[in-house]
Amino acid sequence: MVSQVGNTATKILIIDDEPHVVTYLETLLQDNGYKTVSAANGREAMEKVKTEKPDLITLDITMPEQSGIRFYRDLKENPESADIPVLVVTAVTGYGGDPTTFENFLKSRRQIPPPDGFFSKPIDQDEFLRAVKELVNQGSQAG
Repeated sequence: MVSQVGNTATKILIIDDEPHVVTYLETLLQDNGYKTVSAANGREAMEKVKTEKPDLITLDITMPEQSGIRFYRDLKENPESADIPVLVVTAVTGYGGDPTTFENFLKSRRQIPPPDGFFSKPIDQDEFLRAVKELVNQGSQAG
């Protein structure tokens, strides 16, 4: 299964400071026909957004140098990158692994829209791939 947007494979930027998580997501996405690039922190990720022009971003929240929340806010405040869909993939899920507390925190940031999806680690592969496919298809229809 190869996902196509125009003549090039869909490109997904994976932002996570844990190399094993990056490797896992790269393998999962590449095995499903997506092209991947990665960044280990928010600063590096913003440079990749500018140079790589990803179709979708997976974003960890807790990272060194620049947090995922700061990166997300900067991404959504920039008109050139505001339309890139973002799936949050994080272990920061609140007490007992329930993501509700964290999702509510993100939704309370009125100055920016909430992320397009939220996955707590470890992710459910099928649900994650379904969300990726849905967001990529929405983007290709809009563009």
